[in-house]
Amino acid sequence: MTQKPDTLPTAAPARSGERTRREETKAPLRLRIYRLLRKTLIGFILVSIANVIFSQFFFTPKMYRIDRENRELMIRYRILQDRIRTAQNRADEIRHRDSHVYRSLFSTDTVAIPGADRPYPDEKYASMADDEFAPMMIGTWKQLDALARTLYQESVSFDELQVLSKDKARLAAAIPAIWPIDRKALHGDHIGAFNPRRMHPIYHRIIAHLGIDLGCDRGTPVYATGDATVQKVDIGEADRGYGKQILLNHKFGYQTRYAHLSKILVKPGDRVLRGQIIGETGNTGGSTAPHLHYEVIRMGTPVNPVNYFNRNMTYDEYDRFMERMRETNFEIM
Repeated sequence: MTQKPDTLPTAAPARSGERTRREETKAPLRLRIYRLLRKTLIGFILVSIANVIFSQFFFTPKMYRIDRENRELMIRYRILQDRIRTAQNRADEIRHRDSHVYRSLFSTDTVAIPGADRPYPDEKYASMADDEFAPMMIGTWKQLDALARTLYQESVSFDELQVLSKDKARLAAAIPAIWPIDRKALHGDHIGAFNPRRMHPIYHRIIAHLGIDLGCDRGTPVYATGDATVQKVDIGEADRGYGKQILLNHKFGYQTRYAHLSKILVKPGDRVLRGQIIGETGNTGGSTAPHLHYEVIRMGTPVNPVNYFNRNMTYDEYDRFMERMRETNFEIM
C-alpha cells in the first residue's frame, strides 16, 4: 500500500482562496462602492472625533497662528490709540492758538459750529458691539471721530482766517471799535450792563438785555463804530421795543444796533464810515429815560459790546467803567 504525498492537503486552502476571489469579483459594483464609502465615512468620523478631542487639550498649528495674529492685532490697536491721542493733543494745541492768538490778531471771535463737539450716538458703533474686541475697537473709533470733529472745526476756522487775512485793512476798519457816543456826554451813574439773564427791574422776570445802555442827554450825536452799510432803519412803536433804531452791517460777521433814537440821519443802503454821525439819542420805544441802547452782533449772536471798548481806553479807564456798569430801568420793552 503506497502512501500519498504530504503536499496534497495544501491544495484545498488554495482552491478556497481562489473561490473567494472569484466571488468578490462576481459581487455587484454597487455593493463594492457601498463598502468603500462606508469605510471612508467611518474613517472620517474617527478622524473628526480625534481632532475634536485633541483640540480640547492642545493648540493646533492653525490655532497658534490665529492667537498670534490676535495678539499682534491688539498691539497694533494700542499703537494706533497712542498715535490718535498724540494727534488729538496737537490738534488741541492748534485750536488753542487759533482761539487765543490767531483770532486775536484779526480781532474776531472763535468759530462756533453748533453740535460739532457733540459725540456721535452709540448706535453708530452697534455693529461692533458683539465682537470679542469690541471695547478696544469702539474706543478707537470714538477717538478717531473726536479727532475728525476737531479737524473739521479748525478747517472751517482757518478758511475764515484765510479770507480775513486777504482783507485785513477792510476788516480793521469794519470792526466796531469805538464808542457810539462821546464819552464826555455819558452820565456816569447811568450805564446799563449786557446780561442775557437779566432780572427786569420793572417786570421782575428774566428778560435778556442783549446790549448796553449809555445814559446821556437827548440829542447826543451817535457815531457808527465801524465802516458799514445801513441794513435797516425803523421808527418802531411809540411805547415799546427799540423805538427808532438803526442796524448796520459791517460784513465779516459783524452788525451793530443803535436804538431809542430821537433822530435818524441815514437811510437803508447808505455807506457809512467809522466815526460818522448816523443819528441822535432819544427816549423812543420802550424807554424810561434818554439813552442809547447799543448792540454788537457777531455771526448772528449778540455779544458784549464792552469787550470792544477796551481798544481806545486805558486799563484804568476800562476798570472804572466796568465798576460803574449796573442794571438800570431805562427800558420797559
